[in-house]
Amino acid sequence: MDGLVLDTEITYFNAWQQAASALGYQLSDEFCAGLSGLSFTTVELKLTQALGNDFPLAKFYPLSSTFWRATVNRNGIAVKKGLHDLLSVLKDKQIPYCLATNSPEKNARECLRYAGIEDLFALLVCRDHVQAPKPAPDIFLQAANSLGQEIRSCLVVEDSLIGLLAAKNANAFSVLVPSMSVDEGMQQLAGIILNDLSELSVLVQGT
Repeated sequence: MDGLVLDTEITYFNAWQQAASALGYQLSDEFCAGLSGLSFTTVELKLTQALGNDFPLAKFYPLSSTFWRATVNRNGIAVKKGLHDLLSVLKDKQIPYCLATNSPEKNARECLRYAGIEDLFALLVCRDHVQAPKPAPDIFLQAANSLGQEIRSCLVVEDSLIGLLAAKNANAFSVLVPSMSVDEGMQQLAGIILNDLSELSVLVQGT
């Protein structure tokens, strides 16, 4: 969802940086980018590793939420290029699809509402629906099960290294539509690399 369907990552990063600054800490752009695709539990671990065990997470979370909601209440959340084209093609060709995210369901549905697309996904698999988050395969395996499909017949579309690792662990073919820079590890894991979801809709349309 984040970075692939919705342009939320920059809103998270800005809110985290504002909250950290208000508490007397600094988070670099590079550090925030490195959190892309990670579960909240792993993000928490990364924060304490970088800023120390004394970093006040109990104050950081509500403060960052306040900054984040102030931004999205004012500006909403942008939908990534090509999403509507892709979903239109999938519906026309009667290809089932599911939104699979490392975010808890409450947060995922909130983001979809801010983007005005909460009704576009009948199937949603979230962090709190499975035992382990990405890069474990659980989320994608549960998504395939929700679709009534074998995972090998599914196409996983991802924007992050963590997501690509989860796809590999699930033995699924992956398409990378990067939201950040692509490193060598991502290139090796991705089955196909595309610029945006519009390119994917053209490929699906041609099948």
